Amino acid sequence: MTYFIKVSILALWGACFISLAHAETFVLSSHQVKSGGRLSNKQVFKGFGCDGENQSPSLSWQGAPAGTKSYALTLYDPDAPTGSGWWHWVIFNIPASTHSLEEDAGDIKSGKAPKGSIQSKTDFGEAGFGGACPPEGDKPHHYQFKIYALDIDQIPLTQAASGAMVGFYLKQHALAQAQLEATYSR
Repeated sequence: MTYFIKVSILALWGACFISLAHAETFVLSSHQVKSGGRLSNKQVFKGFGCDGENQSPSLSWQGAPAGTKSYALTLYDPDAPTGSGWWHWVIFNIPASTHSLEEDAGDIKSGKAPKGSIQSKTDFGEAGFGGACPPEGDKPHHYQFKIYALDIDQIPLTQAASGAMVGFYLKQHALAQAQLEATYSR
């Protein structure tokens, strides 16, 4: 290798290292749900044979990349015995100035969701938060809370949109995403 190539590689590596040292990490956290932990009865659905409180947990995020214009949050169970998983919560058009959702923001009647945000249909057939409710005796299911930092102000969908349709826009416009995963079985 020539001296010029070695110096160039070293300079490039140094620039990358400095950039990484200053870059924030996009992180999702909760006081009620611990990553790798078990959901509590508060986050369990009330219906379909489950008798939980059906309350969405408080969630907060930090470290979104520059250029974030809005957020979307989903709760998805990839282990549901449907062949396509199960959408438990889909909320989008969360303003870029918002960095948290308070407990029970997933109850549409509570008025706790950020102004301008939209909570669309879950696989329970209604909009808003639908807690965990895996089949009795099934293996523990993984519940993935994901926050997406988006490069658009608004996703052009309504409350009638499915999780899959919102997911299409999330894949097209995500600048970054962060995940918090917990399990639940009964």
